[in-house]
Amino acid sequence: MKAGKRLKDPQSYRRRSYRQFADQAELIATQVQVQETDLHILATKITTFDLKERATELVLQYRLQLEKYIVKHPLFLATLDPLPMDFLAPPLVREMLAAAQQAGVGPMAAVAGTIAEFVGRALAAEGVEEIIVENGGDLYVQRLKECSVAIFAGQSPLSYKVGLRLSPSRMPVGVCTSSGSVGHSLSFGRADAAVVVARSTALADAAATRLGNEVKATLSATAGVERALAKAREIEGIEGAVVICGEVMGAMGAVELVQL
Repeated sequence: MKAGKRLKDPQSYRRRSYRQFADQAELIATQVQVQETDLHILATKITTFDLKERATELVLQYRLQLEKYIVKHPLFLATLDPLPMDFLAPPLVREMLAAAQQAGVGPMAAVAGTIAEFVGRALAAEGVEEIIVENGGDLYVQRLKECSVAIFAGQSPLSYKVGLRLSPSRMPVGVCTSSGSVGHSLSFGRADAAVVVARSTALADAAATRLGNEVKATLSATAGVERALAKAREIEGIEGAVVICGEVMGAMGAVELVQL
């Protein structure tokens, strides 16, 4: 059985303490929270519309699409396994279904990353030149300059000590993290952080869940990390991955690690 994400009471969320470490530079910070969806948006200044108001409208729009689909297809919410593609579903739902199939998890494993990407893409199409949308630690990044993303790995001594450098040529890009020791998302592994980089933020989110599941409690930290990275090499569409379990870290693919 494979893990996916479940919608939970937003009051149960822990404070997003990692947000205080974001280097905002010339970007303006905006926060949008609608039930379980909690977005931290960093974007270039826009004068043609109110960014917070528009982002809120988009979140409501996408959540409504998702909630209506779940009412008619309750298995979409409950299953921890991939579902067949539904070509009549809204685009956001189809994106989640496709990502889940590629990663071998339930479609709700991609919910946070998919919403982040859809909001980010929509705002970019409406004139926001640079934007980062973070949703529960899952990132959609569209910048015109190089930037680095720190890796939060709970109580691991490597937490906030290492990051990923992203070049403009790779953007827009998704950077998503799953953890068996941090956060509210369902995981069957014990990884402190399973980070995936992919063009599709939906895929990055779903694949991060899958890699986190691969770090089994019955394995040593080294064996667990190696198992997760082996699985990452099998998932088409992943550009790179980093897995941390305690003091052990491994990486694969086109990731450039930086010391923070």
